[in-house]
Amino acid sequence: MRKFNFCAGPAALPEPVLRQAQEELLDWQGIGCSVMEVSHRSPEYTVVAEQAEQDLRDLLSIPENYKVLFLQGGATAQFSAVPWNLFGAGSKTADYIHTGQWAEKAIVEARRYGNVNVVASSEDRNFSYAPAADAWEESPDAAYFHYTPNETIGGVEFPYIPEVKAPLIADMSSTILSQPIPVEKFGFIYAGAQKNIGPSGIAVGIVRDDLLDRAMPEIPRSLSWKIAAEGHSMDNTPPTFAWYLSGLVFKWLKAQGGVDAMAELSLKKSGLLYEFLDRSDFFSSPVDVSCRSRMNVPFVLADAALDKKFLLEAEEAGLLNLKGHRSVGGMRASLYNAVPLEAVEALVAFMADFEQRNG
Repeated sequence: MRKFNFCAGPAALPEPVLRQAQEELLDWQGIGCSVMEVSHRSPEYTVVAEQAEQDLRDLLSIPENYKVLFLQGGATAQFSAVPWNLFGAGSKTADYIHTGQWAEKAIVEARRYGNVNVVASSEDRNFSYAPAADAWEESPDAAYFHYTPNETIGGVEFPYIPEVKAPLIADMSSTILSQPIPVEKFGFIYAGAQKNIGPSGIAVGIVRDDLLDRAMPEIPRSLSWKIAAEGHSMDNTPPTFAWYLSGLVFKWLKAQGGVDAMAELSLKKSGLLYEFLDRSDFFSSPVDVSCRSRMNVPFVLADAALDKKFLLEAEEAGLLNLKGHRSVGGMRASLYNAVPLEAVEALVAFMADFEQRNG
């Protein structure tokens, strides 16, 4: 029996997708071998790649003047790729919002290649909120503006999309495909797959055409969005199995009703858990109510000495990977698309019972 997996990433995958992959593992499409064993340039695999792109375009209503890229290295590689691809058209200054560990990693990497103007930071309150836009001081010549719409560790999600002058860049690793996105407001969207898309080892990039000619001349070939776009993400051998599985997830999402259905479900799941936290005297959420994440819900016990007992009993109850990130401690429940409502119902019931027994 499968248990409920609340891992922040690599995260839960839809069970129907896993079962289909299991059935096809040894004999894919009747060709007598696995999808992992065929050439990425074969006619059979070309169909997989093209269909995955089209399904993603359909799910997010991606305009025609955007290229869809399937990239290696995860979102972390894009921390470097963003400045490499955008600091070559004159300005080597970029604006960043600092809202937690992932934003910080992106900032540190960008500073290796140019100047970073931190327009706002939530560090003053331990990254428990999303800064308002009224006090920003944008750079007059910024090559781009970068932010992290959802911080998986702190559990903070922006309730708005920044309105800025420079091309808007977003690390949507933990929120992509959980709700509709006005793609046309962004210059580049990137997302590691291992949360809402598929297994680890691949990332998705959505880049506006006019940004493909702004790279630094010395950019490494493997980080170039232009080369990736020209080669249909196959300039070198891609992570074919991760791409194939991501395509199966896209099909599953369409069958569920697409991102509109996922948005409705995410509100039900997170709302159920936050409602319990708000009425509990034993558990609490450290995040400002105005910007609580729908995807990652950190919470703490009134008595931290009970943390280990909570985690042990939760695992025994079939509730996995609830330990908070090592940098902040406490607990965290990640509620990505593949986590069913039944999982959250089971978690809330367990937490209520644990509180009654230990409060």
